[in-house]
Amino acid sequence: MPILRYQYSSHRGKPVILILFDRDQHTINYLQQLPDIKWSQTKKAWYVPDTPYYRKEFLLDESYSDAIPTARVHLVNQPELQRFVQVLKLMGYSVNTQRTYQSEFMQLLTILKSNPVQDCDETTIRNYFMYCINRLKLTESSLHSRINAIKFYFEKVLKREKFFYDIPRPKKAHQLPKSFNQKEISLLFKVTTNLKHNTILKICYGMGLRLSEIINIKIIDIDSENMQVLVERAKGKKDRYVNLPESLLTQLREYYKKYKPKKYLFEGVHGEQFSARSVQQIFKEAKDRAQIQRKGGIHSLRHSFATHLLENGTDIRFIQELLGHNDIKTTLVYTHVSDNSIRKIKSPLDDLML
Repeated sequence: MPILRYQYSSHRGKPVILILFDRDQHTINYLQQLPDIKWSQTKKAWYVPDTPYYRKEFLLDESYSDAIPTARVHLVNQPELQRFVQVLKLMGYSVNTQRTYQSEFMQLLTILKSNPVQDCDETTIRNYFMYCINRLKLTESSLHSRINAIKFYFEKVLKREKFFYDIPRPKKAHQLPKSFNQKEISLLFKVTTNLKHNTILKICYGMGLRLSEIINIKIIDIDSENMQVLVERAKGKKDRYVNLPESLLTQLREYYKKYKPKKYLFEGVHGEQFSARSVQQIFKEAKDRAQIQRKGGIHSLRHSFATHLLENGTDIRFIQELLGHNDIKTTLVYTHVSDNSIRKIKSPLDDLML
């Protein structure tokens, strides 16, 4: 991971964050993995929109206003950060996991300042997690993410296998997946008249894909003869095939003729891979136009796909395969969302009211 500096600026009237670094191809390759990254010819720098998402991604204070923030990781711990990132890459972790773990680990390094992270003992780490709970008010999910990242450093980088043995994990809240009913799904499609946007939403729901899987579909992945789509190197680096809905084939051909994508099915205006944030914005705007009040982001379309399949009597093992779940327990959560048998049970209150 290169050492980067950031500068707040504006580009074409919009606030942006310039990314400054000693030019080399490895750093450029890293930056090109970021969503919405662009090159400014006038400023001679790469930049991203100045949003809370990127301030969090780059570990910048949301209220920060100085021109160039100083590096938040002390020189003492920068070699360990480099080692941490190298081991993540060597072990083949996904880019998203690398970013998450690196961000979480850097939070600890920031707190440590000039204290070497490799000298931390179990008491220090335990106290740090208590700080995350009491002062930072991290949710159970966020705390689990931070524990996983720090656990990775001590166990995989420093090889201290028993280091976390006596550190308890917080109990995760059990949340059911959010899904929409079929009437709401139909309304989303109806109010989305843009062909590209409509196709994106229909593919997400019609094949139960994750956001990352949608933007990674390539033209060559679509097999219209066998009515299948290859989902390549999805979560867990697994390939799988999903069924191409027959009702979508004609629209896909119309979409292809109009937009003429070269490599990816969905591309930006300059032929680059469509960004995840753009897909999220498409869903948000469709939901607003449809005046759907129910909570849930675009991932809820995947949940809706699984829920509606289950309601239609599809075997849970087939749903597991289509969703790409390793463990059937992950898929079984949908039985709590869509158990038609339970819904038919009449409350004894209804008998009293007759």
